[in-house]
Amino acid sequence: MKISSILSNTTRAALMATALVTATASAAAAAEGYGDCPLTGTKGSASITPAVPGQFTVIINLPAVGQFNGDTPETIKSGYEFCMAVNIAHRLGLEKVKLVNASFDSIVAGQNKNFDIALALISVTEPRKKVVDFSTPYATSDYGVAAKAGSTVNEESVKTSHVGAQAGTTLVPFLQETLKVENVDVFDDTASMFTAAAAGKVDAVMTDLGIVLGQVANSNGKLVTIGKYSTGGEMAGIYQKGYTNGAAIDKIIADLKADGTLKTLEKAYLLESFGGVSPDDIPAWKQ
Repeated sequence: MKISSILSNTTRAALMATALVTATASAAAAAEGYGDCPLTGTKGSASITPAVPGQFTVIINLPAVGQFNGDTPETIKSGYEFCMAVNIAHRLGLEKVKLVNASFDSIVAGQNKNFDIALALISVTEPRKKVVDFSTPYATSDYGVAAKAGSTVNEESVKTSHVGAQAGTTLVPFLQETLKVENVDVFDDTASMFTAAAAGKVDAVMTDLGIVLGQVANSNGKLVTIGKYSTGGEMAGIYQKGYTNGAAIDKIIADLKADGTLKTLEKAYLLESFGGVSPDDIPAWKQ
């Protein structure tokens, strides 16, 4: 996720405006089962018929440091995408956010049912639009490259290295077709991919830059972020094909962007999860 504009351009006035709500909203969030998230906007200002009565059901893909902070759905109380979901539920007047963990493959293939939105740093692509509906975009996407500490992989040698990517992500065709990496190892999930990188079983791994920075920050020095690629892509939530509540949720997401809520969540949760490292500090590699 690209947050450089957040770190450099967020105005003092916007932060102060959100802070006025945050002081009292955190207590309200905890009382409503919303974890530790600050709430903004008016509760119940919009309404939908949720997939499961009385709750906002969100499909996620763990681990997702900075986005959903916790090892299991039940332990998550903070994170950028989590708190975005919480604020959507709040404005819909729903008292509960239910998280359901699923494989990334199943999410982008439209295989999950009975949910209101899937949030997993999902890039919008034309092939995916054939099987799922996308929400209004809420972030832009860059790809990050991570490697074992001490690695000598660089912008040139990465193309002849063994590089890992997660199944079902846009990274697989990016590596194979755009970068023309000779050896692409595909992993079932994020955790196994980064474990392989830390153990030196692959030379490098690639995924969304935000995920890379979060995993590196939590690797106890075993991993380093060595590069990034700008994609110009957008990230959005996923709805089931033909989902009738999309317009109402899209309006809330647009409002969360316009009123500064998403910028505040990015600053609060992403920079912290990145270990204080700004995405702007990562060397940009050419495709």
